[in-house]
Amino acid sequence: MTLFRLALALGLSTASLAAAPLAAQAADWTVDPGKSRIGFSGVQVGAPFKGRFTRYDAQISFDPQKPEAGKAVVLIDLTSAETGDKQRDEALPQADWFDAGKTKQAWFEATRFVAKGGDAYDAVGTLTIRGLRKDVTLPFTLTVSGGTAHAVGRLDLVRTDYGVGQGPWANDSMVALQVGVEIDVTATAKSGS
Repeated sequence: MTLFRLALALGLSTASLAAAPLAAQAADWTVDPGKSRIGFSGVQVGAPFKGRFTRYDAQISFDPQKPEAGKAVVLIDLTSAETGDKQRDEALPQADWFDAGKTKQAWFEATRFVAKGGDAYDAVGTLTIRGLRKDVTLPFTLTVSGGTAHAVGRLDLVRTDYGVGQGPWANDSMVALQVGVEIDVTATAKSGS
């Protein structure tokens, strides 16, 4: 299982699968990590940056006849954050930011999915980072081909709501408070589901 891994990736996948005629009999789904990405973006000293989590796990259960009963759990290894900047990458797991020494994982739990019309869905649930749990809704779109679903979504957060950025980093003088979490997930139906 996983968290932020957002947690988001699974939510997207399951909702997208709801519309798939060939996937209609499957209840459990497997995320393809080689074709999926859980990313994040922000602004530091006025310069935008992007990053990603390289290690995460997800469990998805979804019945297309009852999307509101679908569930997903995504666990994200916070020590796997990469932005391409060595100093920032070394700082992120530390106590001022993710505090991965105390809580290594973030997790997203989708407790239900809502069809919004067309290819749009919401994954409704909670996101937990640094032990702080908040209700969130992740909007996403999906396309389905055969037994494979592709979901793309974005969730905007205020990092300090989760305690990310302590001490001199608790305001937006150096690092913006607004953070984006981007999900691009491919999942396939598990055999026998």
